[in-house]
Amino acid sequence: MILPPANLGLLGGGQLGRMFTVAARTMGYRVTVLDPDCLSPAAEMANVHLCAPYDDRQALAELAASCAAITTEFENAPAASLDALGDQRTVRPTGKSVAIAQDRIREKTFLRDNGFPVGPFAVIESAMDLASAVKSVRFPAVLKTARFGYDGKGQAKVESADELERAYAALRAPACVLEQFLALQCEVSVVLGRGTDGQTRCFPIAENQHRHGILDISMVPARIENSLADSAAKHAMRLAQVLDYIGVLAVEFFVVAEGLLINEIAPRPHNSGHYTIDACVTSQFEQQVRTLCGLPLGDTRLHCPVVMVNLLGDIWPEAGEPPWNVVLSHPDAKLHLYGKREARPGRKMGHFTVLASTTERALQEALAIKRRLHAWT
Repeated sequence: MILPPANLGLLGGGQLGRMFTVAARTMGYRVTVLDPDCLSPAAEMANVHLCAPYDDRQALAELAASCAAITTEFENAPAASLDALGDQRTVRPTGKSVAIAQDRIREKTFLRDNGFPVGPFAVIESAMDLASAVKSVRFPAVLKTARFGYDGKGQAKVESADELERAYAALRAPACVLEQFLALQCEVSVVLGRGTDGQTRCFPIAENQHRHGILDISMVPARIENSLADSAAKHAMRLAQVLDYIGVLAVEFFVVAEGLLINEIAPRPHNSGHYTIDACVTSQFEQQVRTLCGLPLGDTRLHCPVVMVNLLGDIWPEAGEPPWNVVLSHPDAKLHLYGKREARPGRKMGHFTVLASTTERALQEALAIKRRLHAWT
């Protein structure tokens, strides 16, 4: 086990890294962040900030020399950098796991080949593949770039072969995945931690609502049948085992009439798991510290039902801040701001949670707060 006051390394300095850093420092660890942004939200909380690109040799060497173990906060961290660090230090998750999650073609193929439920999809690696893709995937469909797509970016809904051809040209990405558009009952996610001993614990399953491709609201416990929740947890735990994964892993599911389909995986803490900070015995970020350092997993029990609402840059006025008293005056609401200096439409600036006796009560209170914040703009 790696114990405090050991120094932990982090590739990436966004909000997930910020919350990891807070958890680690609260537990007594030191943290070094490698991120090219001089205003990195995580670096503001860290002991040391290496302001350099993720593949900078000198920065990687310094990270390896000064840290007992290293992790990442986002799946687009160069897998090669993680592999290079892994030759010298404990790195969790491994570059192999991250590489699968950061490429939709590899991810979809891996899931299908290992017997996990996925929706119909076709791989498009050049314009020559468009004709065969149309034969295997019905319209309407969604065309997604294989890499660097997130929060609704890098994708387009298409209704016909002609639209597909135009969308493929517009995305300007040689490698894409065409996914059949599905009639969803809802979307849920499982966040779990898997330790060095293979022990796995799932957090309570979240039911998620998106707006413009970005997570808007997460409700916990998810309003689904217990049998479906159990099935989602079992799929996620088996996936972690097949990947030989150590760390915190998120698995997003579509709930359709036939059951569950895996949408995507994230080899890190997840936006839909932010509720764990306020509503669980152990947060997903403390669990990330624990899995990185080889500590026993923390208890994932839910204190009470909870709803999380993302705060995007859309609600920021041209000058000043939103009226945070709307959140802070509510006795059961918790405000989390990420320290980002510039608010932009669609940019995740923070979140708030509301705890209550039931999911429905938490949702009603959260929506009332959300309406008041949006009315300000």
